[in-house]
Amino acid sequence: MKRPISSLLSSLLSSLRHAVAQAGRHGVRLLQPLQPYAVLVWDRVRHPTRRGVLLAIAALPCLLVAYTLILIPFTPSIRDIRRARIDRPAQVLSADGKLLAEFRPSNREWVPLKDVSPNVVKALIATEDHRFYEHHGIDLKRTASAALHTFSGDRQGGSTLTQQLARNLYPDEIGRAPTLTRKLKEAITALKIEALYTKPEILETYLNTVPFLYNAYGIEMAARTYFDKSADQLDVLEAATLVGMLKGNSYYNPVINPERALQRRNTVLAQMVKFGGLDASKLAALQKRPLRIDFARQTEEPGPAPHFAQQLRKWLIGWADRHDYNIYSDGLVVHTTLDSRLQVMATQALTHQANQLQGIADANWSARGGWRDSAALVQAFVRESDAYRNAVAAGDAPEAVMKRLLADKTFMQHLRATKTRVQAGFLAIDPRTGEIRAWVGSRDFTTDPFDHVQQARRQPGSTFKAFVYGAAFVKGRKPDDTLVDQVVEIPLAGGEIWRPSDDTAPTNKPMTLRDALAQSRNTITAQLMEDVGPSRVVGLARAMGVRESTLDPVPSLALGTSPVSLKEMVTAYGTIADGGEYREPTMVTEITNSEGDVLATFSPARPERALPVDDDYTLLDTLRGVINRGTGNAIRTRFGIRADVAGKTGTTQDNADGWFILMQPQLVAGAWVGFNDSRVTLRSDYWGQGAHSALPIVGDVFSRALRAKLIDANAKFEAPDNHHWYSDVWTRASAWVAGLFAKTPEPAHKPKAPVKHPAAPAPAVTVPTPSAASDSGPLPVPVASAVLAQPEYAVPASAPRGTTIPGVPGEWNGPGGSSTNGTASPTGSAGGAPSSAPYVSPTPSVPAASHPVSPASAAAF
Repeated sequence: MKRPISSLLSSLLSSLRHAVAQAGRHGVRLLQPLQPYAVLVWDRVRHPTRRGVLLAIAALPCLLVAYTLILIPFTPSIRDIRRARIDRPAQVLSADGKLLAEFRPSNREWVPLKDVSPNVVKALIATEDHRFYEHHGIDLKRTASAALHTFSGDRQGGSTLTQQLARNLYPDEIGRAPTLTRKLKEAITALKIEALYTKPEILETYLNTVPFLYNAYGIEMAARTYFDKSADQLDVLEAATLVGMLKGNSYYNPVINPERALQRRNTVLAQMVKFGGLDASKLAALQKRPLRIDFARQTEEPGPAPHFAQQLRKWLIGWADRHDYNIYSDGLVVHTTLDSRLQVMATQALTHQANQLQGIADANWSARGGWRDSAALVQAFVRESDAYRNAVAAGDAPEAVMKRLLADKTFMQHLRATKTRVQAGFLAIDPRTGEIRAWVGSRDFTTDPFDHVQQARRQPGSTFKAFVYGAAFVKGRKPDDTLVDQVVEIPLAGGEIWRPSDDTAPTNKPMTLRDALAQSRNTITAQLMEDVGPSRVVGLARAMGVRESTLDPVPSLALGTSPVSLKEMVTAYGTIADGGEYREPTMVTEITNSEGDVLATFSPARPERALPVDDDYTLLDTLRGVINRGTGNAIRTRFGIRADVAGKTGTTQDNADGWFILMQPQLVAGAWVGFNDSRVTLRSDYWGQGAHSALPIVGDVFSRALRAKLIDANAKFEAPDNHHWYSDVWTRASAWVAGLFAKTPEPAHKPKAPVKHPAAPAPAVTVPTPSAASDSGPLPVPVASAVLAQPEYAVPASAPRGTTIPGVPGEWNGPGGSSTNGTASPTGSAGGAPSSAPYVSPTPSVPAASHPVSPASAAAF
């Protein structure tokens, strides 16, 4: 007995010396006072006494007990264990009371023990814990037997069903590593469970929480997955197969490893016979039966707003942790800002448009077309694939791997389908409160879980121009200020020259800022950026809502070269629609419990002033021109939207990204269309533009929402009221003072009789031509402010001459015709005055795909 103890103490002393050596000189000085005690201990080790040996033997269990007591606070609490059997997941409701999602810890359906086949219970107890009804959480006999087998080299598990349940319920608190600490935590938790639950409750909880691969948790989901039936319908062979998987789900997977699963099933049947769960006379016949699997993977329903729910779950987990709630068992009811009706409209509109664009992408990226013509790009895709990287990492020659994969038809078809799959995102918010009304992150959450609303970062193109013009208006520019549409050369750091261009050659003529934004002229925007300065534009974009993405303060930022998220851009346009005040987007209005008691309420975020009111309205009114007579004119002509709206299209380099954002006093919505890989495009100058890819999604949603009266068609953007009570007083006082000192001039001669002149013609009314405005096509004649000030009336080009427009003097005499009150209408709005009301231009024929519009050489629209 002396030698083992001496060896143990010698190893401890050796470890102590090693620690001292690692600590260096400082550690040696600290341990010098302990050196005499170490010498004494070493002397006792070399010459042990009987008393010392007995004390050492007694100290080991005492240390184990003390360590166990120390671990108790680090195990799940009694409250947590009580809630483990309560399956009350948090419910997420829309603003109109529809169920959007339920937050469950896993894909399971809790079933009571009475609804589980008795064959399952018999197989489970016979195989995993045949003394289940005899112990109180820890089977000392089994634990001792497992320890002896493990010390002898034949490792065995000694955990009871209760201990396994503790490990399944609390994997983070208990752990999975085969250590003494884990076994002690498992035993402590098992004793707590036995103290709180009855044996049937333990069995029920175990069967409803144990995993069975393929995202199937619990016996009910396992029965559906492997046998396409409910848990109460499982026969003895099926029950034995599922229980057999518990020893090792992957190793005994009946789908992938049917031979091992069959062997394990027969072992379970033998255990059932051994412990009285099965008649011995039936064993031989049952073991000869084949393994019959009816596999059907069980997928969770994503719900109507899966990406929104995904973001909400992250937020709710943090809130629940801070307030000591469990989102899986406390029955929380989360009332959100989302409108289920608008969400359905958005999902349908996005899916419809994406499917149409997918047909174009498939044609342009066919195996014998664009895919074959882009050999270098395709090879780059192959080199970036997991199959290529794994093969090269395994030692295969890169050239041989490339040749093999290019010849693999299945691999190449999958690669082409993945890379050329059209993606899209849509977001709508209420600008008055910042509340999110609709959120569609992709075409199909199951296939495309990546969120293109919040996670994706893409270049915004010309939608970013709103910040450039906004900064210019703040600096003092006016919409009717002019800049020459000419070739622009801006020197950059390093001696480079940036030359922004448009799809059409510069006119070398003055152009108002209002027209430049409506036509999305890059040369004008670049000059504005040079005048305002990139840092000022970055600051304004940050203040308006682009607060997460990195913005490079360089001149090309004017054309949207820094990637941002769709959520940031829609939020920033919401700032414009709300009079220049930024509001942080919100998702939740209230949280209650299952009884309806309010646990927390959430008010809209406090507004932050980002733009002066006057400058904001100037920017908003300028963006009206994009819709009334610019690149967003399809909102009027194609979708017939008469509401007071403003917005902006956007298209990036090579038509990689299409954007469109539309503002209405009660709703701001934006859409992005593109591919996950920006090197892939639609290969169409027409369909790649935001006006033809993203705009139809937003237009479709708005037109449906207006028809369903989800938003008020009569709502108007209110111009800022700068009139104050003291304004009249000051004006009258100034006039009175001026009158006191004014001299009355005497006439130099007697005035002649007045000469009579013909009456001047009334101001002409101009109506846009019926040609549709595209991102790069010719713009229709601007609408006169006299028409814009009246209620909206769409007058078709085919209307007979002499048609009267209600509320407007004169008669409609066709595009370019003269009115009864005067001559032909001039181009441009009357006097360049801001339009105060929307207008619907006549419906044109939709351009055919065979007449594409050439792309801009920079982030054009």
